[in-house]
Amino acid sequence: MPPTLASLVHHSALKLTVRAGEDRLDVPVRWAHVSELADPVPYMEGGELLLITALKLDAEDPQAMRRYVKRLAGAGVVGLGFAVGVNYDEIPAALVDAAREEGLPLLEVPRRTPFLAISKAVSAAIAADQYRSVTAGFAAQRELTRQALTDGPEGLLAALASQVDGWAALYDASGAVVAAAPEWAGRRAARLTADVERLRERPVPASSVVGGTADNDDRVELHSLGTGRRPRAALAVGTAAAPGTAERYAVHSAIALLTLTTERSRSLHAAEQRIGTAVLRMLLAGEPEHARTVAGDLYGGLLDAPFRLVVAETVAVSSVRIAADGPARVPSTAALAAAAHTNGDPLGTLTETVESAAARAGESVLAVPEGERLVVLAADGGAAATACAEYAVALEAARTREQAGAADEAELVVGVSAPAGPIAAAAAYKQAEQALSVARRRGRVYVEHEQLASGSVLPLLADDAVRAFADGLLRPLYEHDATGRGDLVASLRAWLSRHGQWDAAAADLGVHRHTLRYRMRRVEEILGRSLDDPDVRMELWLALKTASAE
Repeated sequence: MPPTLASLVHHSALKLTVRAGEDRLDVPVRWAHVSELADPVPYMEGGELLLITALKLDAEDPQAMRRYVKRLAGAGVVGLGFAVGVNYDEIPAALVDAAREEGLPLLEVPRRTPFLAISKAVSAAIAADQYRSVTAGFAAQRELTRQALTDGPEGLLAALASQVDGWAALYDASGAVVAAAPEWAGRRAARLTADVERLRERPVPASSVVGGTADNDDRVELHSLGTGRRPRAALAVGTAAAPGTAERYAVHSAIALLTLTTERSRSLHAAEQRIGTAVLRMLLAGEPEHARTVAGDLYGGLLDAPFRLVVAETVAVSSVRIAADGPARVPSTAALAAAAHTNGDPLGTLTETVESAAARAGESVLAVPEGERLVVLAADGGAAATACAEYAVALEAARTREQAGAADEAELVVGVSAPAGPIAAAAAYKQAEQALSVARRRGRVYVEHEQLASGSVLPLLADDAVRAFADGLLRPLYEHDATGRGDLVASLRAWLSRHGQWDAAAADLGVHRHTLRYRMRRVEEILGRSLDDPDVRMELWLALKTASAE
């Protein structure tokens, strides 16, 4: 610990005597400074032991001494050393009384103790304290390194928490807590997710301090980890007070070790991604056995159970019309946070989301960039597939609430296949593409292939080409009706809706069945098509449905 007034008083060679402020001797001394100025305050930084002989002071004037001592205390001077036997044989009573009134420690320095000896004692104690801190810091660094090599990030966090006498937690790229020490710290760390997300928006390296107020028992430092444009993880360190020199060494060592681990993981991830790309290409080429051989232990487990194939891409936000009916899933807190901070890279954020979820669950996931797309192979019902759905739903919910955005902003669109196995990977890819196409047309962020069969084909008619076809097919009938010579469009709609049943359709229209028969002959004459042809009936019905949807 740094030197204090008490340690100087107990220094046998200095022979100092306390004349005032006996209850404040435990204050740390930052430096010992000699000044005979009547007002040395402009040259003080706080924490000094001021040494004087009262050469230029009227030390016997009570009012002058009260002003002098009050100024020193206000400037943060922690103590006053008065040399006796130089200008005064003893400390004047006016100065003693002023020091007692202000509570400023006053030390009597005997004539045989030079001020230089006090300065050297303070300097030596400060140097010794710094040496102890540096030595302790290096010892902490060795211990953290050992724990990181033997027990990974979990062991490193445990060692760090012990070194700082507090707690530590590690967050992944999505802002979720992946490890904490002690175990109870996970709950405290989870409450800082929003602060971690704000930290992720700043360039690496970045740090912030939260808590440490009357409402928070601990002071928490947050540090981003990584060397790239976006942080790969974050470290939280909670302590009762600001860390000292030794603790600061430990924190910085932990940051360096975790960053090294993160960057090493990034290199390994790039290699794994290349293997994953080869596995995916083999699956889509109909070579599941070769794919399984290449996958080995890395992705082999993923190919032993049903998986979902996901195809995601970005489109301009202006081309996405948010549908009112979204999937029924409830997004998790982590997914909501990820959705709120895509930072213009929704595909990159989706990749981080599914990979982080898979890592936390201990399952394999294959995420392969494919041009402007992302292809994901995830276990059916697993954490990665669930995180993908939750992320997309959260993004869709946020877009529905805001209903705004720049025209050139990138928006995510996701299509998901039905559960499949390695043999059916190519078919699953086509299913995912079909779901992606429907998502694009319907203005949805996320569509599963199973939803296509349970939905309707009619929303697919919301296309300019289909509208143009319907308008061209029905225009002659609309032009006929515009002359007031009949209601052929309504009659055709009623007749088709009743499957060609004359009496039922005529009753719906309130006309005689012979009148309806006449109108249908006029439709055939005007269009030049036979209503006996089922293809003609289908085209006319879809054209009518398209026209009514406008």
